[in-house]
Amino acid sequence: MIPWTLLDTAKIPNGGGELRLKQRGQEFSIMLGTNELMNSRLSGSERALATLSCEKIKGRAAPHLLIGGLGMGFTLRAALGELGGDAKVTVAELVPAVVAWARGPMASVFDNCLDDPRVAIHEGDVRPLIRASKAAYDAILLDVDNGPDGITHEANDGLYDFKGLRAAHDALRPGGILAVWSSGPDRDFTRRLRDTGFAAEEINTRANGKSGARHVIWLALKAGR
Repeated sequence: MIPWTLLDTAKIPNGGGELRLKQRGQEFSIMLGTNELMNSRLSGSERALATLSCEKIKGRAAPHLLIGGLGMGFTLRAALGELGGDAKVTVAELVPAVVAWARGPMASVFDNCLDDPRVAIHEGDVRPLIRASKAAYDAILLDVDNGPDGITHEANDGLYDFKGLRAAHDALRPGGILAVWSSGPDRDFTRRLRDTGFAAEEINTRANGKSGARHVIWLALKAGR
């Protein structure tokens, strides 16, 4: 078996730990401690985050999506494949090195999607973008940490508590969708979404389409059109 090679490390801001980028043949992995956060062979649920969201806003003119977390670009690439030429996709990535990896050692995985004219990259926390926006986005897609019950960065809790969800609700246009990826279910989070004013559904998906680990995607709809 081909051994893993450590390509690079990167500090998560504000004491969130250290990411490690590893490669084995054509396979890439991003680790935090003993936890594998993402793997280039497993993209099913990340793609579903985009395709399910885009289906909800299908037919809108010049839609604007905000993606929290670049990861390995699977959500971004899937969204670009669903959206027309008039769309705009803003991607917020907290760790600048992840963007550098996308343009460097993982360029083959990203397939030049960062150079798509519809894409804008924000190197920084997604939370200020959400808090500063009022009715600005048709969809907000969050693939940050391991979901509402995060493991990498306590500050991420601010995305998923009542205050964070109210900010996301305000940042969406009427009829907009908040989509949240998670490594597992969370009944309290479903309740918080509904208490915030969203019509929320919880969808089970798999890490690699029809196989692999079970993940959860919440689709939370803001009322209106």
